[in-house]
Amino acid sequence: MVKVLLERKIKGEHVSEIIRLLRHLRVLAMQQVGYISGETLHDVDDPNYYLVISTWETLEHWRDWFNNPERKKLQEQIDGYLGSPTRMRVFTY
Repeated sequence: MVKVLLERKIKGEHVSEIIRLLRHLRVLAMQQVGYISGETLHDVDDPNYYLVISTWETLEHWRDWFNNPERKKLQEQIDGYLGSPTRMRVFTY
């Protein structure tokens, strides 16, 4: 099993749009083989800082999703609204 952490700093004026895109991304991820769970958190001291944690059955399942063209397209849209690039880290037990 793997956990993927995605850290994003959203530009203040685009929060509603990024939340819409993140929700869409979550809906698509939930339909992927190997997806177990996910959650989106925002920092209480910085509401524009988001942490997305997803859990996958295997690293291969995560990689399949990471390389999915629809995910990539949404990620490009998300990146356009960020104050800095998405930081991604993958952990295993």
